[in-house]
Amino acid sequence: MTKDAILQELRKLGLESYRKVIRKHGAPDSCLGVKIEELKKIQKRVGTNHELALALYDTGIYDAMYLAGLIADDMKMTPEMLQRWVEGACRPLIGSTVAWVTAGSPQGWEVALRWIDSDRELEAASGWAALGSIVSVRPDDALDIKGLKRLLQRVQREIHGAPNWVRQQMNGFVIAVGCYVAPLTEAALESGARIGSVPVDVGNTECRIPLAADAIRKVEARGSIGKKRKSAKC
Repeated sequence: MTKDAILQELRKLGLESYRKVIRKHGAPDSCLGVKIEELKKIQKRVGTNHELALALYDTGIYDAMYLAGLIADDMKMTPEMLQRWVEGACRPLIGSTVAWVTAGSPQGWEVALRWIDSDRELEAASGWAALGSIVSVRPDDALDIKGLKRLLQRVQREIHGAPNWVRQQMNGFVIAVGCYVAPLTEAALESGARIGSVPVDVGNTECRIPLAADAIRKVEARGSIGKKRKSAKC
């Protein structure tokens, strides 16, 4: 399929009711309101198509950008591509599309570490989201365990003074480490207990920010600590 053909299909699939929901979560006016289940149907037909993914992302249309993350070949995502994507991302895409492709990129870890030091709120938030996605899919022996422990300590020190959306993703990072990296579950629980409640202004939405320690304990109770995901994409 071509970019133009997909855009034509997306315009037909858009729903104003869903568009209003996504707009409340920070999607731009370009959002067409295509449900994720419909985007996944297109993903199934298209498969992995990196050049098409790049073309769709460059349209600036939210739904096409989300689909781009689903069909991109993450192994081909260079640091330059990742930087272009994060700079073009709206808030909902930083914790989904951008985080996913960064997690699958060979240079994703290094790029995410650079982003968390950014002065741009969404870029820094995307860095923490990407780190959380990375630990969810990479085996523990491919992770920098000592580096992750230092990052947990950094979150403890900085989260309550961080910008709004960075706080949200920092909290998610602690949860991800505690759930997916068994050697660091106790360290993440300790960090979560020290952090406590994390206030985030989620606007006019029903979103809730979980207590990190509580979220990790729930996964622990299910016996799922350390169980990696096949893909960060969902």
